[in-house]
Amino acid sequence: MALSPFHLAIPVHDLAAARHFYGTVFNLPEGRSSEQWVDFDFYGHQLVIHQAPKTAAQDAVHTNHVDGHGVPVPHFGLVLSWEEWEQLAARLRDFQIKFEIEPYIRFKGQVGEQATMFFFDPCGNALEFKAFKDISRMFAK
Repeated sequence: MALSPFHLAIPVHDLAAARHFYGTVFNLPEGRSSEQWVDFDFYGHQLVIHQAPKTAAQDAVHTNHVDGHGVPVPHFGLVLSWEEWEQLAARLRDFQIKFEIEPYIRFKGQVGEQATMFFFDPCGNALEFKAFKDISRMFAK
């Protein structure tokens, strides 16, 4: 099944800091922009950061417990290959990004075994990046 690119627009209260984070830390190619928003090529998807007031979710994080960790809600991210996930974790460490949940293997030895990590952008938007040991089992129960 071919995946269609998604479009995700997120609020950022500091456009310059968010632009640096997504453009420099992630090394995402920048597309169109204005004084209030910037498009990024987010691994083939369209991520748009929009200047906006700080939201309640950015100010006070809600968490749900998953595998013994408080997972921030809401959050977004991607499922990468195992190698890409390891490279991203190393890059984030090189940039001294603070992890909300350090990179680790979740559900080890179980059907949904996956690598995962959580962190925030400079404006308080939570991100999760993961990789599955066996991508064909991503939705397996």
